[in-house]
Amino acid sequence: YQRRVHGVAIVPIILLFIPVLFKSNQMGTYGSFSRLVGNNHNDGRTRIDEFDSKWSDGTVEERTSLAQTLTNHYYDIVTDFYEYGWGQSFHFAPRFQGEDFDASLARHEFWLAHKLGLQEGMTCIDLGCGVGGPMRNIARFTGAHITGLNNNKYQIARAEKAAEMEGLSNLVKLVHGDFMKIPQPNNTFDRAYGIEATCHAPDKVGVYSEAFRVLKPGGYFAVYDWVTMPDYNPKDEEHRRIKLGIEHGDSLPDLPPHTAVKDALIKAGFEVIEDYDVAERARNEQGPFDVPWYYSLEGHFTLSGFKHTPIGRYCTAYMVRFLEFFGVAPKGSYDTAMMLEDAAHNLVLGGRKHIFTPMYYALARKPKN
Repeated sequence: YQRRVHGVAIVPIILLFIPVLFKSNQMGTYGSFSRLVGNNHNDGRTRIDEFDSKWSDGTVEERTSLAQTLTNHYYDIVTDFYEYGWGQSFHFAPRFQGEDFDASLARHEFWLAHKLGLQEGMTCIDLGCGVGGPMRNIARFTGAHITGLNNNKYQIARAEKAAEMEGLSNLVKLVHGDFMKIPQPNNTFDRAYGIEATCHAPDKVGVYSEAFRVLKPGGYFAVYDWVTMPDYNPKDEEHRRIKLGIEHGDSLPDLPPHTAVKDALIKAGFEVIEDYDVAERARNEQGPFDVPWYYSLEGHFTLSGFKHTPIGRYCTAYMVRFLEFFGVAPKGSYDTAMMLEDAAHNLVLGGRKHIFTPMYYALARKPKN
């Protein structure tokens, strides 16, 4: 992996920030450092070598054919790191000056719910719900009944526990399944959405078609998707390296151009109402008050956001390496941390160069007839 730091040099920094590393937003529900190093669900992180070999040795076509298996392995490996370092909402969001990190994530979710017109009593499906942070926030905000679909059993268990602890079991339920074959009848839901999840799909037309199938006639579907932007040049070696780094570090079969989102929605049968890059719109509308989505990964220091920064991530990685050596942290934890660090590095580069966005938004409607 790129950008390795000598272990000895970073030890004093690790010791200095141990109190920050161990701090958690909500112990027991949200990720803590003690959970990060102490958890070893089915030795999930030992799959890092298996994941790497299957991903690195395969062509785009082979990775696409293994997309669901690779994604399931990936989230076995990284979920505890995501909860510890990011929280319960595994996505990015644009920010503005004066807005804190957690508030920006919630606003991004509520904005999508507003665009969908979600209201109390409606039924909705979250395609690829992760550990359920956005689903719970949106259910609490709207009063809608939301079904979270996920193909990773460990994440479902985490989401169910969090929903129970937050008193939301009456509004949200979890379903284990593949969003390429949603285990729900036709015409079931009033609304559907996917927040930075359908990027894992081996075929966008396939996953959007499933959303179309389970929506009632006249129902709306909204999505934030990961895509390359017009400034991406496939002949530019650096651009290709950044794209590949994002794909590997985030278990994506292939990053398509932004036009693929609208094209796939139309092929699935939807009427596309609007589509655009939310990050680009925020830059244009907020001007100097805009805080880009990759800001938290860049290295801008705040005590509350220390874990997101490069030095914070390295402190975590080398503390994990130390504990893994002594058998406290699960085997593969350090390699997982370094894989995610490489992903973060390439995400920042992709954002700075405007060749990639994780929030290409589209709103579409299933025709009434």
